[in-house]
Amino acid sequence: MSGDPCDRCEELLQDFLDRTLTNEEWATAESHLGACDYCRRRYRFEESLRRYVKLSAVERMPPGLMAKLEELRGLDATAL
Repeated sequence: MSGDPCDRCEELLQDFLDRTLTNEEWATAESHLGACDYCRRRYRFEESLRRYVKLSAVERMPPGLMAKLEELRGLDATAL
């Protein structure tokens, strides 16, 4: 493990978001995120990315999009 607090926070970030850290690790990450603007922005980005991916996984495609994608896939195959 690195001695740099930002590196340590980076190591803990995904588990922090998953809420799977030990109490000690949680306190370390939470304390650092409270004091470090860079890591706090990184946390917010990761949190937003997770929300976006989760939302994208449950949203239905607009009508006609799948047909358009199939059409484009066919064009790509003929270009080879």
